[in-house]
Amino acid sequence: MQPDNAYTLISHLRTALGAIELDKTSQLYRDGTAVCDYFEHPVFRIAVFAPFNYGKSTLLNALLGKRTLPIDLVPTTGAAISVRYGEEVRSQITLTNGTIIDRAGTKILQDYAILDDERRMRDDVQSVVVDCNHPFLKTGVEFLDLPGTNDREEQDNLVRDRLLSADLIVQVLDARKLMTLGERENLRDWLLDRGIKTVIFVVNFLNLLEPDEQKQVSHRMRFVAESFRSELPPGTSNLYRVDALPALRARLKGDTAAAQTTGLAAFESALQTLVQQQKEQTEIRLPRVLAIAEQIQHALTSKIDAIAQELQEQKQKHQNRAEIQRKAEKLLQQGFQRSSSEFQSWLYLSNLLSQHESELATALQQGTFETWETEFKKAVTSHTQALGEWVKKGCEFFAHKHPGELCLSYPNAPHIELPPQPSPTVKKSDDDLPVAIAAGLGFMVGGPVGAVVAGGTGYILNKITGEKEPIASSSPSNSPLTNCTDAAKTYLTRFSEDAFSQLQQYETLAQKTLCFQASEYSPETTPAYHQHQFLNTLLQDLNEAITQTTI
Repeated sequence: MQPDNAYTLISHLRTALGAIELDKTSQLYRDGTAVCDYFEHPVFRIAVFAPFNYGKSTLLNALLGKRTLPIDLVPTTGAAISVRYGEEVRSQITLTNGTIIDRAGTKILQDYAILDDERRMRDDVQSVVVDCNHPFLKTGVEFLDLPGTNDREEQDNLVRDRLLSADLIVQVLDARKLMTLGERENLRDWLLDRGIKTVIFVVNFLNLLEPDEQKQVSHRMRFVAESFRSELPPGTSNLYRVDALPALRARLKGDTAAAQTTGLAAFESALQTLVQQQKEQTEIRLPRVLAIAEQIQHALTSKIDAIAQELQEQKQKHQNRAEIQRKAEKLLQQGFQRSSSEFQSWLYLSNLLSQHESELATALQQGTFETWETEFKKAVTSHTQALGEWVKKGCEFFAHKHPGELCLSYPNAPHIELPPQPSPTVKKSDDDLPVAIAAGLGFMVGGPVGAVVAGGTGYILNKITGEKEPIASSSPSNSPLTNCTDAAKTYLTRFSEDAFSQLQQYETLAQKTLCFQASEYSPETTPAYHQHQFLNTLLQDLNEAITQTTI
């Protein structure tokens, strides 16, 4: 494996983590971030983990030869404590708000790095680092003391996350209850399934058992070691016995011989050999990187499939919408045409004349044209509004610009000159007497008889005066009613011609609003398409990087 290929893979993994938009609290996001950080971390990190009160911190203190980490405390370690090289013992606490607390010694750890009275971790602590002047740490090694497992979910999540960032895992076992079900599950789920196979086991508390029990446990220890195939250098054991508390006491007293009997020296020597052999080799980090990369591959593929499904649904929606619009176009055009046909039928001159000529002529004769015109315009408006409703629906449904309403023009009011009515005249002369006599006779007799008498009297008067009776004119061209009828016909004829022309022009405009402009479905115009293309390219790059890394 070429180092450049490995770092290219890490770069693609980071990009993929952001592209698939994982919840930052999800396990895969935390694992992916942790393994990327781990791969780029130059320090060889040794993580020690086990359930609570298995002696993790005591074992680390024994290795360091001093009481660096909190032990003999109840409650116990509640944070991941990194122990690195430093000229003097100092503790550095970084809070989640960015505040850094730096103190000499490790007393401050009791305030920030142990569980509270309810066995809960502090939620305001981001990291805990302890500097220690030890030659083993000076070689580029860092110890990681993890909280105990099998107590609370938040502690387990923290341990699970931090295990990915360690080059070597030391799993502490209790000789009194060797390899419990929970420990086997953690070994499978937290280590093996995530490509973490650089694991060694340290059995503590064996000194507390009777000799016969120690033999039985030793046999079971060999079974555990053989059943778990650690990826360690040839000839390196993955199982050690260390009596942590006696070893720490021996180291604090400077009793080398006593330390030898606790198994600490053998374990320490094995650690130094492992670090020397592996800290310059990126291959030991690759299995867990590839394990997480495979999970990210699956997540990326699922994301791509989901977007492809979304694009297919968008295409189907577009087709369904187009089908609905085609149906709507047909219905709208049919409705508009029906209203237009009805209006045209109403505008035909023969229909207009049969319905309105007589009424208009009478109105002209009686001088009530304005009243007639108001009613006539109402009838016209009912037809134009019916057309307008279809145009309005078309504009709303197809999002077209409205062409405006159909407004018809009307001819000017016809000008009719009616002949003047003659005024009755009375001839003031001596002939007034016969007229008065006739009038008096008519009044006295009354009824039909009076009429006859009056008529006769008129005849007599005419004879007396020598005047002839007037004869009514019978010429149709001079009839007032005939003049009004002609004017009405002229008015309606002009209106019909103008209305047909205006209606034809409006229909041309209106048809554009009733037409569905079908568009070809183009996924290239959607954000989902571009995201789909980007993720496909990213997946190809990730697959290629994985292939190149494993060559």
